[in-house]
Amino acid sequence: MQRADPPLRVAVAGLGFGEKVILPALRDCPATEPVALWHPRPERAEQAGRSAELPSHHEFDALLADPAVEAVVIATPPEPRFGLARAALEAGKHLLLEKPVALNAGQVEDLQRLALHRDLTVAVDFEYRAVPHLQQLAALLEAGVLGDPWLVTFDWLMGSRADPSRPWSWYSQAAAGGGVLGAFGTHAFDTLHWLIGPSQSLSARLSTAISERPLPGSTATAPVDAPDSALVQLELEDRGGRPVPAQLTLSSVARGGRGYWIELYGSDATLVLGSSNQADYVHGMQLWMARPGEALRPLPADPALAFARTWEDGRIAPVRRLLGWWSEAVRQRRPMVPGLAEAVTSQRCCDWALSGAGTLGGIP
Repeated sequence: MQRADPPLRVAVAGLGFGEKVILPALRDCPATEPVALWHPRPERAEQAGRSAELPSHHEFDALLADPAVEAVVIATPPEPRFGLARAALEAGKHLLLEKPVALNAGQVEDLQRLALHRDLTVAVDFEYRAVPHLQQLAALLEAGVLGDPWLVTFDWLMGSRADPSRPWSWYSQAAAGGGVLGAFGTHAFDTLHWLIGPSQSLSARLSTAISERPLPGSTATAPVDAPDSALVQLELEDRGGRPVPAQLTLSSVARGGRGYWIELYGSDATLVLGSSNQADYVHGMQLWMARPGEALRPLPADPALAFARTWEDGRIAPVRRLLGWWSEAVRQRRPMVPGLAEAVTSQRCCDWALSGAGTLGGIP
């Protein structure tokens, strides 16, 4: 009888999303075990360690030197992520990285080369690939239900930052990886590449509706230069090498926005996936289909793809599923999908969008 692999021993670096979502997902996943926490502020690290009953560190080198740590989830804000990830790879640790992985595609490629050189497995938390309705949509496309794809539209219109009194933070700074491209765009580009195929070119118009925000604990305000809305026209390439036009609309300041909606129009069918739930992208998703001449009809959810458990915070379930994929890839010493290869193509689209336009050969 073959022995089961031991759980992957994982440290969590970054205690926002890391503490709320990553940590409970690690605890619930039988293939992973949280063993340590890190935060640069000693008092924050100590408080989180006490609450989670785990060792905590405020020096990253000390975390990497801990022999109990096989792998690290880096869930910090984007700006320090590249340096931390590089240090972890140099120390021989497998990684799961939040997105955006780095501030530009060149940095992601640097991490990709280092991971290959060190024979380490790096996952990227494109967790929408682990959402049941999106997996069901991907399976329908793989089975050829759509026929030849003719047009794709993707609206992701949220109101999470529509309140001008929401305080200024790193999210307000383009140079720190803030804004709607890092938050939504990285996921959206990856989803389009997964469902249809890679981007060959794009043009983009970005805007910042709320140009200043109050500084925390102060009556003063600070300028915001990170875009909060993006209109993107893309040309994708499908699996047969055919060009497919796509339109992507992103906003974090759309009060009463329609939420998350993907529409795919093809020669044999129309497929629509969407959710108007502004608070939780897992709860509330639905999939519809129409054949030529038919009205859209809802498709029943595939029970084989359902999560084993329903969480109050729906984000935990897809992250848990992705953690399982990552642990399996580490133990089998094979590349992880989604990983750095997918992060490079997604980040390149973000870079192109920030520059206004781009093509496969580079930004004009």
